[in-house]
Amino acid sequence: MKTAHTLSIALIAALGGATATWLLVAPDHDMEPPPEAAAPQTTAAITEHRATAEPEVLYWYDPMKPEVHFDKPGKSPFMDMQLVPKYAEAVGETGTVSVSPDMVQSLGIRTAAVEGGVFWQRVDTVGAVDINPHLIRVVESRAKGWIESQTVHNVGETVHAGQEVAGIYSPELYAAQEELLLARRSGDTELIAAARQRLELLGAADSQIDSILRRGRADRQIELYAPIDGVVLDIGAHEGKQIGPGMPLMRIADLSQVWIIAEVPESQATWIAPGRAAEARFAALPGEVFEGTVDYTYPTLDATTRTMSVRLVFDNSNGRLKPGMYADVSLYGGGRREAVLVPSEALIRTGTRTVVIVAGDDNRFRPVQVEAGPERDNRTVILAGLHPGQHVVVSGQFLIDSEASLRGAFNRMTAAAGKPHDATHPQDDATPGMQHEGQQP
Repeated sequence: MKTAHTLSIALIAALGGATATWLLVAPDHDMEPPPEAAAPQTTAAITEHRATAEPEVLYWYDPMKPEVHFDKPGKSPFMDMQLVPKYAEAVGETGTVSVSPDMVQSLGIRTAAVEGGVFWQRVDTVGAVDINPHLIRVVESRAKGWIESQTVHNVGETVHAGQEVAGIYSPELYAAQEELLLARRSGDTELIAAARQRLELLGAADSQIDSILRRGRADRQIELYAPIDGVVLDIGAHEGKQIGPGMPLMRIADLSQVWIIAEVPESQATWIAPGRAAEARFAALPGEVFEGTVDYTYPTLDATTRTMSVRLVFDNSNGRLKPGMYADVSLYGGGRREAVLVPSEALIRTGTRTVVIVAGDDNRFRPVQVEAGPERDNRTVILAGLHPGQHVVVSGQFLIDSEASLRGAFNRMTAAAGKPHDATHPQDDATPGMQHEGQQP
């Protein structure tokens, strides 16, 4: 019995450690094994189960220098960070990166859903208040003479329609008045009408002509009146100065309506058209919103700033908007329906392409090239490349994109140069034992 027991132990030990562990404690007589050991796992089965539960780690690497491989985990000798494991299941997958749940948490990788909805077109830009030149009037004399009196002396003064601003002496105007009086004494209606018309053409107002006829004598001085309510922009002549026909004495601007000239980026200028709604906000008037409309879009583009000028019209009957004030402007358009929207922070713009990182199952990520459209409120329209329901990475996407790009490059390098050598443990002296891909030991 002892000999048989010894042979059983030797035979069982040769079959594997897991089975031997149970049989070494078995009694000499025959008995059935306990239920929990009725189907013992072999070493191969255990290895397969572990590989399924956790992928095999091929090597560790520093994301900032992925070409250097380490055979053990630890701290990177290049950067103040822990090494990242490279799993066997990720090798050979084109453009796909697999990240362990621990690394997802360590790297702070966050995702957001791709949504579908209505994207309301709006451009937020800046502009400046300007005078509407269509509402500027010029006070001038139509006859040669001299300024004998002046009631408005300062630029920026407010004047009203019909207000006297200056008085001039003109021999030509004085002679025209005498002709009118002679025509009236003659009783010839045609002469009276012709003389009256001549005075009107020389700039005399109807009220002045009626006053001359009523008093029966010519006035040495003819008054000039403000044609509109407004603000004096400039004064071209003062008392005692000789003037000629067409010489402007002053310019008056009506500020009851003003322009705002705004600059719109080239990429957002296509849908802006006259009649669109606009809003303006001013730092000097906090909390107030002024409503206006797009009046004109200029036909040329600034080659330096790549912007298009847009003219907006705003009511200013209360006079609160001053020329030169800066404004934050919002231009509104129609809604783009059935738009695919992603957070703007998910986009990786390289200058030649726009990429987002799409999150799949089992912490797998892949870069996808997309065509980006307009942006507003930190959301961007995706014209092609994504569909609602997908998830994109909004934090940590640059590291994943770099890993995916480098993986494709190094897979090609490995195929050409052979399997790279492992570097020594990072906590050891990494310089003499560190091996790069393609480098001979």
